[in-house]
Amino acid sequence: MTRMVLANSEPDLIAACRRGERDAFRALFEAYQDKVYSIALRFSGDESLAMDIAQDTFLKLFSCLPEFRGDSAFSTWVYRLVVNACLDHKRRSWRFAPLADELIAVLRSPANSLDALLHSEMRERVRAAVETLSPDMRMAVVLRYTEGLSYEEIAEVMGCSAGTVASRLNRAHKALERKLSHV
Repeated sequence: MTRMVLANSEPDLIAACRRGERDAFRALFEAYQDKVYSIALRFSGDESLAMDIAQDTFLKLFSCLPEFRGDSAFSTWVYRLVVNACLDHKRRSWRFAPLADELIAVLRSPANSLDALLHSEMRERVRAAVETLSPDMRMAVVLRYTEGLSYEEIAEVMGCSAGTVASRLNRAHKALERKLSHV
């Protein structure tokens, strides 16, 4: 039964999920779990928090699947769910990790060479700088540079125009340039 469900097309899987077939939901979960977690991780910067956001996203997906009308691609709808879950979480708890904690984490990393340590530190500074962006700018950056979505796809996911996406990315680039100019 599972192999038959996994071989079906996405519309067939969605229809099977609506009928309550667990294997179909498992197939959709397996198809999207990495993307959902990746967006949540890049938005939150914390593995356990990303797992919570991903879990919230899939619970919402399961409960709202009957509401999916098919006006857009299913993948766009899933992206929208994870974006909303990330933004909802950010509204519930606004947190910043102190720079000292980040530096200690970098120093404790199992880097075998100075180059690896410097690369790790640079990556951490960039991640920290991205975390300071507003939620809308941060999500635009995540969807563009980690998920590779086009401006039009980001606009559809975020419920705004492609021009707004371009503006958010432009402001994010300028903010990141200011924050990282000393690096």
